[in-house]
Amino acid sequence: MDRLSSEETRSHLAKLPNWKIESGELVRTFQFKDFVSALRFVNRVGEAAEQAGHHPDIDIRYNRVRLGLVTHDAGGLTRKDFDLAGRADTLAS
Repeated sequence: MDRLSSEETRSHLAKLPNWKIESGELVRTFQFKDFVSALRFVNRVGEAAEQAGHHPDIDIRYNRVRLGLVTHDAGGLTRKDFDLAGRADTLAS
C-alpha cells in the first residue's frame, strides 16, 4: 500500500476528529469506565486488526488505551491506518 501525501493525510484526518498525528503516527487515547472495559476494547481492536492484517501499537494504562498507527513497510501513513482508526472509533462506541 502506498504512503499518503500530506494533502491526503489531512483529508483523512479531517474525518477522524479525535485522532492526531504525533511523530508520524496516527494516535488517539480512548478512556473507559474501568480496566475491564479497556481490556474488552483492546480485544475487539485486536480482532479487527487481525482481520485487516494491520496491527496498532497499544498502550493500556488502567482505563485509558492509546492506539498508535503507522504502516512501517510503507514508511508512513496509509489508508490502512485511517481505516483501522475508523474501525476503532466504532468499536469504542
